[in-house]
Amino acid sequence: MIALPEITAAAAAKLTTAEKERRLRSLMRKLQRVLVAYSGGVDSSYLARIATDELGEDAICAIGLSPSVSEFQRDNAIRIAKANGFNLRTLDTFELADADYRANKGDRCYFCKTELYSKLETIAKDTNCAVLDGTNADDIGDHRPGRVAAAEHNVQSPLADLGFTKSDIRELSKAAGLETWDQPASPCLSSRVAVGVPVTLERLSRIERAEIVLRSLGFREFRVRVHDQLARVEISPDELPMALNAATAAQIACKLKEIGFKFVTLDLEGFRSGSLNVVNDTIAK
Repeated sequence: MIALPEITAAAAAKLTTAEKERRLRSLMRKLQRVLVAYSGGVDSSYLARIATDELGEDAICAIGLSPSVSEFQRDNAIRIAKANGFNLRTLDTFELADADYRANKGDRCYFCKTELYSKLETIAKDTNCAVLDGTNADDIGDHRPGRVAAAEHNVQSPLADLGFTKSDIRELSKAAGLETWDQPASPCLSSRVAVGVPVTLERLSRIERAEIVLRSLGFREFRVRVHDQLARVEISPDELPMALNAATAAQIACKLKEIGFKFVTLDLEGFRSGSLNVVNDTIAK
């Protein structure tokens, strides 16, 4: 296996985005065959695009599908893959069969990624590929149990190792004509469930239906966070004034209660990524 070259944050800050991309393209050619853990998000789509540019069919882009992946996210990822000629492979994952995953004690992502990466590792051995994920330099240091699973299954993170920030990736994605360049982050549905509240099919279905409601009302960046019977709606600061409209707020509350939530609240701090990453979430107690 070719070890990825890591650079310090200080050294990365001195590199232009063009130089980072040049190094990434060079790395792809050295690796020769890669298996990208693809989700259709900003980071993995950019990585898949560069890998495909350099390696063609020798860049396999694999997406794991399960009830924790919304239909919207799945369809969007497949559409992007087709539009960019990615060599896409779909595979079913069964993280919900794992009691540790369902328990949702703060390390749920470890069990999810273990399920995915173990399958990718098997494919990689059969196809002689290096497994890559889209972790970027900004992700390092955040609460990400999945990084442990990545290390255990020999998953490499070239964007992080080469110093790509989220801003770099958006800039380069825009230059490459990728529609994902300004796409909001879209983690799995289970990420909306508060720590300590078990992940169930019923809860995932409620979350998906609730977010369909918000999307139908014109919101673009949001989360429906679940604290047992309470739905805490986070809306991006730019869109929050629309949610604060009395008629819109009433419509959100009515429709989410129809879905099955007993209480519906609008978070006045607005959307912020990772707001459920705190293990001792007092609302979940």
